[in-house]
Amino acid sequence: MKCSLGLFLLVCCVTLSLGSSLRCYRCEDYTGGRCEVQEVCSYEDACLYLHEKGGKTIRRCIRYTDCDNSRLSQQFPSIYEYTYRCCNSDLCNSGPATAASMWLLSLLAVPISLWSCCITA
Repeated sequence: MKCSLGLFLLVCCVTLSLGSSLRCYRCEDYTGGRCEVQEVCSYEDACLYLHEKGGKTIRRCIRYTDCDNSRLSQQFPSIYEYTYRCCNSDLCNSGPATAASMWLLSLLAVPISLWSCCITA
């Protein structure tokens, strides 16, 4: 019974997060520090994290179809050398490593909950 309840709660949490609008951080700074401002994106958007080499960091909503080098260089003509990442989960553009950590944590949650169900059964 505990196992079924745990799996049900896990599925509910994942499902509820899929139905809401995407939220991204929005800021431009030269320190790459913490960004507090959030914005709600449209259904066609993704979150952008763009870091100019030796320059500023840009976080914001962007159309998912614009997440490639040629379109980004048109939108940001004054930025020449940069790395970027577009992602589709809430507040995933906080920094380069955070989104990967959240994704890994989500992946680990499933086997851990299954393992705990087997032990308690």
